Amino acid sequence: MKLFITRIVLALDHFRQWLIAQTMFGFLNVLKLFPADGAINFADWLTRKLGPRMKRHRLMLANLRNAFPEKSEAELQEIALASWGNMGRLAAEYVFLDRLFDFDPERNEPGRVEVSGIPIFLDLRDNPRPFIVFTGHTGNFELLPVAGAAFGLYVSVLFRPPNNPYVAQKVFDFRSARMGKLVPSHAGSSFALARQLEAGQGVGVLVDQKFRKGLNTKFFGLDVKTNPLLGKLVRQFNCEVYPARCIRLPGNRYRLEIEPKIETPRDENGNLDMVATAQLLNDKVESWVREYPEQWLWYHDRWKIKHDVL
Repeated sequence: MKLFITRIVLALDHFRQWLIAQTMFGFLNVLKLFPADGAINFADWLTRKLGPRMKRHRLMLANLRNAFPEKSEAELQEIALASWGNMGRLAAEYVFLDRLFDFDPERNEPGRVEVSGIPIFLDLRDNPRPFIVFTGHTGNFELLPVAGAAFGLYVSVLFRPPNNPYVAQKVFDFRSARMGKLVPSHAGSSFALARQLEAGQGVGVLVDQKFRKGLNTKFFGLDVKTNPLLGKLVRQFNCEVYPARCIRLPGNRYRLEIEPKIETPRDENGNLDMVATAQLLNDKVESWVREYPEQWLWYHDRWKIKHDVL
């Protein structure tokens, strides 16, 4: 009887996840019927209305209060609403991703996407070597590997699949058709990335995700655990490291930036300082978030306070 009940519970949970996925994809399929700008703007409006009704809104505001104690409650509420809108835009933009990236270096008039750091893209493409590009959950970070592929620069991208298996498969299929090789984050992902670097190729990683076990660092002056993976790969392959980000511009436009390589910290013996490297990544992402706080995903439990808030 206990086994039978367990199977029923699992079946109901699978059905719940399937229903959520179908609802989400149905909504996105409807958006496909409309022009990109109208659909993206509508998604922004809708998530601004729905977001504050969700439990995660309390986590978002708690994160914002901890990160910006100097800001007023009205300012924090405004950032939170804009962050919900950013998430809505991110979801809608999946539908139009192929059409959004319209960068053409030969065109005189600016398009929807502008790119900063083109010489770096071209150098990495034309002078193959192992390298790592890191970013955070800012703007439409999904456009970065699309831009790399447009320049003929294909990187192996480490990503964390959504918890919903039906959403995860759909997202994986969509990304893999547009972003080069994808490496799902799991126990063996570090070996997959290492093989790419060993072959003289590049990898891309998000460095601002919550990590259960990691290096003790600070983010916005608060204690966080940071994934040591990037530092371990640099230590093993002595590869170059480049920051990159996406910035949302007015009018549903985007600026993609790849910055000059960073110098990874070393100790007195010349060995990579793992903690200082992890802190350097956090500091870089924090500087981006402080510049455009509404374009970061504040609903993430980066500081592991969800159980105290929700």
